[in-house]
Amino acid sequence: MQKDAYTLILEAIEAREFRPGDRLVESELAERFGVSRTPVREALQRLETQSMLKRDGRSLIVATLDHNQLAELYAVRTELEGLAARLAARHATEEEIRVLQSMVSDDRALLGGDPAALSRANKRFHRQIHLASHNRFLVQQLDLLHRSMALMAQTSFAAEGRDGVALTEHEAIVSAIAARDENRAWEALRTHISRAFETRLRVEAGELKLR
Repeated sequence: MQKDAYTLILEAIEAREFRPGDRLVESELAERFGVSRTPVREALQRLETQSMLKRDGRSLIVATLDHNQLAELYAVRTELEGLAARLAARHATEEEIRVLQSMVSDDRALLGGDPAALSRANKRFHRQIHLASHNRFLVQQLDLLHRSMALMAQTSFAAEGRDGVALTEHEAIVSAIAARDENRAWEALRTHISRAFETRLRVEAGELKLR
């Protein structure tokens, strides 16, 4: 199925092909994606309404999250991700648990490599937990939340030492889900998100270097 202009632009933002602060030009986007300017214009308006883009004079640029917005995003993410882990511990099928275990095992091969590849693997891992919650409304809200995370200038996996620690945290989350321990799964995922936020703040403060 052919993707529409909105999906194409959104996927480019999520893939960091367009980064926070980049200017999006209607004619250039139409040429890049091989579509007419009308659907591009409508897509840009929709993305602006969703706060993915913002006005800079007469132009639209990819939005940037300030410190307060970042804190607000992580506050909501901590609660929703924790709930997803709790529900996954309750509802995940044995097949879904094996997929999560396989993801953690496979991601070991990515340690010390490209932060962007680790970030994509991390996104797949969290998405699998969301689906394993078997709650469509929660999945919808987490999809919107993770979409906004594309507005962060860097992935926390670019911070020195974060990748190995994060993977150990993933193992703890999956272990709790496999044990059907709802409270431990909830706590493990909340701790994981809290540490990711702390890492991001330390990078911004210059305490941690980026790879």
